[in-house]
Amino acid sequence: MKATLAIVALLVLALGLTSEAIQVEENGLSFSLEAIKRLQELSENRAMTGQLNPRFRASPVSLCAEPMLPQELLPLCKQTGGSASLVRLAAVPIDVCEICAFAACTGC
Repeated sequence: MKATLAIVALLVLALGLTSEAIQVEENGLSFSLEAIKRLQELSENRAMTGQLNPRFRASPVSLCAEPMLPQELLPLCKQTGGSASLVRLAAVPIDVCEICAFAACTGC
């Protein structure tokens, strides 16, 4: 019983470390996969509540003002072209990135 519990704990730990190791690169900067997932959640939540124009998946201006935006993404808000980078990051296919089949994802 203890061995099974230890194995499960190790698998959960390994999964957690693996997901943090995946980095998504954009415009010369590198971001954790978890930050990108959070960005996508924010984009989707704003789209569902009608805070965005339905033609766009994410509004970069409003995302930069979002208090829940991960801190590591804030440098993009200050860069020229950073708004377009946020939109591209919000569109990264996470399921493909988790297996590192997407060119912008590294660290698998």
